[in-house]
Amino acid sequence: MSPESQQQLSAFCQAVREDLLLLALLHDRELDQELIQGLWEECQGDFLNFQLQSESSRQALQCFHRGLGEIPKPLDLSTLDSLAAEFADIYLNYSFRVAPYESVWTDEDGLTHQESMFQVRRWYERYGLQVADWRKRADDHLVTQLQFIAHLLESEPSPQQFEAIARFLDEHLLRWIEPFSKRLSERCRTRFYGGLALLTSAYLIELREFLAERFDLPRPTREAIEQRMRGKEKAEELVPFVPGIAPSW
Repeated sequence: MSPESQQQLSAFCQAVREDLLLLALLHDRELDQELIQGLWEECQGDFLNFQLQSESSRQALQCFHRGLGEIPKPLDLSTLDSLAAEFADIYLNYSFRVAPYESVWTDEDGLTHQESMFQVRRWYERYGLQVADWRKRADDHLVTQLQFIAHLLESEPSPQQFEAIARFLDEHLLRWIEPFSKRLSERCRTRFYGGLALLTSAYLIELREFLAERFDLPRPTREAIEQRMRGKEKAEELVPFVPGIAPSW
């Protein structure tokens, strides 16, 4: 790879990393006055570094913009309280029954802290990472998965790096982000959080399509992915338990 190509890929990685960290931030915490003001100032037009192309992506971006525009100016405590309540209902209380955890969407009983969480944890461990407290926010939370991809984009670009990102997207985020975003957009009270969910889903889908085209990493079918993940679960069931080797929390 020429130095110029390497430089372009490094710039691409940094740009996508910034986008993912912004999306993670908006899913991570309540909106306060400073953050909303920053969104009003910075998130105009196609504000993302990685420009989305599909019609569904453009619609998601428009929904996000409309939601941001519906937050009244000037901000008052009542508005902030309403947004805080909406955040809590989505990400803390699960009042809309749209939990931001992969296990809920991949476990047949819809439970948290299931096999998907441990699969994601093993990904983190390969890179020397762990969540701060899995009891408060499990490994398979939307925010931690977005942050993990952003972490992978910190290193020097390489074929192995992009293959790992594509595989993680296939095996984890892209298995559940679409139904999560669709249901949330239908059930939440504010257009902002519905738009944010749809935009996050659209972004990840287009990022995966870019990796497929740019680095010859075709996206497997949904059926192939599910078969792959079932195979992993069966293989892991065959590993004998040896007392004392499991990580302690």
